[in-house]
Amino acid sequence: MPEGDSVYRAAARLHELLAGQLLTTADLRVPAHATAALAGRRVLEVAPRGKHLLTRLEGGLTLHTHLRMDGRWEVYRPGERWAGGPAWQIRAVLGTERGTAVGYRLPVVELLRTADEPRAVGHLGPDLLGPDWDPAEAVRRLLAHPGRPLAEALLDQRNLAGIGNVYANELCFLAGVTPWTAVGELPGPDRLVARARQLLDANRLRPGHITTGDTRRGHQHWVYGRAGRPCPRCGTTVLTAGQGEPPRDRVAYWCPYCQRGPAPEVPAGRPLRGVRPGPGAEGRPPGR
Repeated sequence: MPEGDSVYRAAARLHELLAGQLLTTADLRVPAHATAALAGRRVLEVAPRGKHLLTRLEGGLTLHTHLRMDGRWEVYRPGERWAGGPAWQIRAVLGTERGTAVGYRLPVVELLRTADEPRAVGHLGPDLLGPDWDPAEAVRRLLAHPGRPLAEALLDQRNLAGIGNVYANELCFLAGVTPWTAVGELPGPDRLVARARQLLDANRLRPGHITTGDTRRGHQHWVYGRAGRPCPRCGTTVLTAGQGEPPRDRVAYWCPYCQRGPAPEVPAGRPLRGVRPGPGAEGRPPGR
C-alpha cells in the first residue's frame, strides 16, 4: 500500500492535469457507476486525504479512489500511448483537452456527493500532509490504546493518516524501539509524531521515502527492506518477521542492537550480528 507522500504526488499530478478543465471523457468502468454521465462537468480540484484521492467536480460530486496495493493513476498527454497495463485493468478514465488520467487496478472507485465525503474519509485521523494536521490529536489517538504494538498503531489510519509500512518501520528505528513495543511505553510520542510529519513532508515531492538523508539506491532506509544486511548505524544484521493478523499483516524490520523492546524469538542458529558492534557498515557511528 502506498505511503501518504506517494498519494500526495499522485494528487498533485492529477490536479495539474484536470483542475479547472471540462471533462471531455469520463468513463468509470465499475458496475455501480458505469452509466454515470460526467462529461461536460468541470473538475474543481484533486485533493489527497491520507491515502485516499478525492476528485471534486462541479455540481457537488466527488470521485473517491484508493490505490491500496496495486492501484495506480497514470497521466498521458494528447496522443500519448497508454502504457500502464492492459485495457481490462482500467477502472477509470478522465479526459480533458490537456490530456487523460487513467486509473489502473483501482480497488476503490466510488462516485458520491461532495457533501457525503465524510462517509468515505471521515474515520481518518489527522492527515500528516493535510491542512487539518493536528499533532496533539494524533498523539491522543495513538495513546488511546496504550497496549497496542507501535507499528500497528502507526499503520492504523484512524490514528494518523498517511503512514505505510516503510515509515512505520523506519519511525520505530528512529525512536529506538522495536515495532512490537507498546505505544504506552514509547518515550516521547510527541517527538515521534513530529518526526513522522517531518519525513512525509520532506518526501512529498520526491520518490523513495528517504529516511536516512542519503538518496543513493540501497542507502535510503535504516531497516526497511534491509533484512539480512548490516544496520547502517551499528553493523548488526537487520532482522525481519511478520506482524499483525491477516489480511492486515505486514513485514516488520528491526535492528536488535539499536532498537530495544519485545520481538519474536530469533530461530536457533540465526546470527544477530553481521559484524561486531562499532562503526556502522556504511561509515556511521554506533548509537541508538
